[in-house]
Amino acid sequence: MEKSNIPFIALSFCLLLTSSHGWIQKGKRMVGDHKSILSNERKVYIVYMGNGHESGIPRVDDHHKILSSVIGDEKLAMEHRIHSYGRSINAFAARLLPHEAEQLKGMEGVISVFPNTLRKLHTTRSWDFVGLPMSVKRSNAIESNLIVGMIDTGIFKDNPFFDDKGYGPPPAKWKGSCDKGISGNFSGCNNKVIGARYYYDSHAGDGEHDDMSPTDSEGHGTHTSSTVAGGAVSGANFYDLATGTGRGGVPSARIAVYKVCWSDGCTDLSILMAFDDAIADGVDVISFSIGGSPTDYFVDSIAIGSFHAMQKGILTVASGGNEGPTMSTVANVPPWMFTIAASGLDRMFLTDLKLGNGKQFSGRETLNTFTPEKKSYPLIDGFHAKNHPGSGEDARSCSSGLDESKVKGKIVLCEDAYWSDTNRVLENKGIGFISPMYGTDGDFPSILPTTMLKADDCNSVEQYINSTKNPTAVIEKTRVAKRPAPFVADFSSRGPNYISNFILKPDVAAPGVDILAGWSTLNPLTESPEDTRYVKFNIISGTSMSCPHVSAASLYVKSFHPDWSPAAIKSALMTTTTPIKLGVKAGPLAYGSGQINPTGAVHPGLVYDLDQNDYIAFLCKEGYTSLMLSTILGDKVDCPKPPSSKAQQSVVTDGINYPSMSYTVRENTTNSVRAVFERTATNVGYGKSVYKASVVADKGLSVSVVPDTLTFNERHEKKSFKVMVRVDDLSEAEVFKGVLEWSDSRHKVSSPIAIVNYAIMHY
Repeated sequence: MEKSNIPFIALSFCLLLTSSHGWIQKGKRMVGDHKSILSNERKVYIVYMGNGHESGIPRVDDHHKILSSVIGDEKLAMEHRIHSYGRSINAFAARLLPHEAEQLKGMEGVISVFPNTLRKLHTTRSWDFVGLPMSVKRSNAIESNLIVGMIDTGIFKDNPFFDDKGYGPPPAKWKGSCDKGISGNFSGCNNKVIGARYYYDSHAGDGEHDDMSPTDSEGHGTHTSSTVAGGAVSGANFYDLATGTGRGGVPSARIAVYKVCWSDGCTDLSILMAFDDAIADGVDVISFSIGGSPTDYFVDSIAIGSFHAMQKGILTVASGGNEGPTMSTVANVPPWMFTIAASGLDRMFLTDLKLGNGKQFSGRETLNTFTPEKKSYPLIDGFHAKNHPGSGEDARSCSSGLDESKVKGKIVLCEDAYWSDTNRVLENKGIGFISPMYGTDGDFPSILPTTMLKADDCNSVEQYINSTKNPTAVIEKTRVAKRPAPFVADFSSRGPNYISNFILKPDVAAPGVDILAGWSTLNPLTESPEDTRYVKFNIISGTSMSCPHVSAASLYVKSFHPDWSPAAIKSALMTTTTPIKLGVKAGPLAYGSGQINPTGAVHPGLVYDLDQNDYIAFLCKEGYTSLMLSTILGDKVDCPKPPSSKAQQSVVTDGINYPSMSYTVRENTTNSVRAVFERTATNVGYGKSVYKASVVADKGLSVSVVPDTLTFNERHEKKSFKVMVRVDDLSEAEVFKGVLEWSDSRHKVSSPIAIVNYAIMHY
């Protein structure tokens, strides 16, 4: 599993996949076999060949011919082909030897061949916090015809958020299906959850304990789905915490579920199948809280799937990852995707520890659901609870070496402990757990009463234990407190973009810390077999939680502007954000344009629009060839030759009409940089308007705008301008930050500017 600063308690992360053979189950269809008939040398690859056929029928015969020519035997080719994509994407998956994969890469019509890899899964208060209360103006008739495609762990449809009372039949445009599965745990679709598909890739594992249906036995997909489009549920709470009316951002919208993540992982093979279907089914926005390490766009199932979604007018919103605060860790970075960071609310949870000497400390990072029955309990530390003189160091952290007779019935202080060490205390019949904080935002439930304290507070508890014969303490039930906000969660992945020097990622931030939403009652609260708590609502954290907030905000904007392109909706949300001012050194590399303001995005004034041709021009500039892009589109593409003059090389240009402006200097050869960002703004506000430019920039960053006034005479009129940026001494900072704002006195259209000196960046 990839490193994450979020403790693994209630989050449903996809786990490491090990098997390289098996079968795919899609609904009731089996593709391939379940027997281990292949040598260990064969692995699953995806062969990507561009746009799907207009008929939506997979080119199975073509795929078989290509595979036969490489393998050299038609029967073996038939056995080794796993799946042919074709509703929206032309590709196939097959079990290949390394040399066969290499041979396919050189064949005409093949764009890329890449291994089937692992991906991982990256609210009562949150919608009010971003300015989208229950009473907000809505276009309900249109909203009810919008469909969000959730590519995730499935859905627990019996959760109250998905009641379809009052809903009419699915929109006429819907072309999807409802696969009940073979486990019997999925009760079928309704007029709220209108579609459900599942894709199990047993090349990743044996699936022995998985629910072969669209049912969410993890909880993650139910949480994200209810955050986007859950209906209003009064009295939603987590053990009386965060009580209120829970709902999604677009509660009238419909949900289509594509289950790709299981107990043993989420694979490219399944992810691409889900994109292929979701695009053809007729969804309006795809919400994707999954990620992996960024790579070349067209050897990446996520980038490929979202590119073809963009072609059909579908915006893909994706989580940016939980690898922060380390720099250059952001995932899901293509410019046609909407990449989301996690911000925090003005609410926090504290778990108090009271010692027998009267001292009290407030802990974080835990959600203690247990109300103490007594005023105090015996207290011990791991070192004094050791079962052997030589086991003291292991016992300090409670990882091993504990004596049950010393731990039984006591609260245990564990130094340098992990969440898993809670189970060691429970196994030895302890009744409470104290440890130092991990230093991450987000709070998680534990199987025991638990609190995590600052290091100095832990030292004070240790001193108390050593100063008295019979130390006692009590861990109180978690309480709610206020905190300054918004802020960027420390676990939220940061830029700069690892793939494209000119695209600032993440794009925006949205609430992703301590979000209350729906949960699956098929999964114990802490996923531990000893845990007997099953809940309808859960509080969890991650960019997986911030992503569905922006998916909902995108649908909300679309409900007022159904004719807007994905890029226009994205621009509206990026240029109308709320600034994040609370101590984030990385600035826009942490939060992009800022925290979303959905109601403001309905009337943005100006948008920076993009279509397929703009992205193709960008890809040409990024070094993709005319032949490759022609193959992807099925139409001829002629990339212009790159400029060769020294004058052109001395000034960098990004070549894309993106709502933010960024350049990452990878090699600091001149210690200075000059960049020109050419932009075209489309007037979507009032007919006649005059916008004036203003710039705020860090010391050392010089910015000029030409022209600095844009005069529009009618709606949909376009005006172009240039933003010229200069840094004379790159060594002065890791990131030079600025903001360009266009204002007509009624609208403020803001774009972040970032020049990044990658060479001196501290990770």
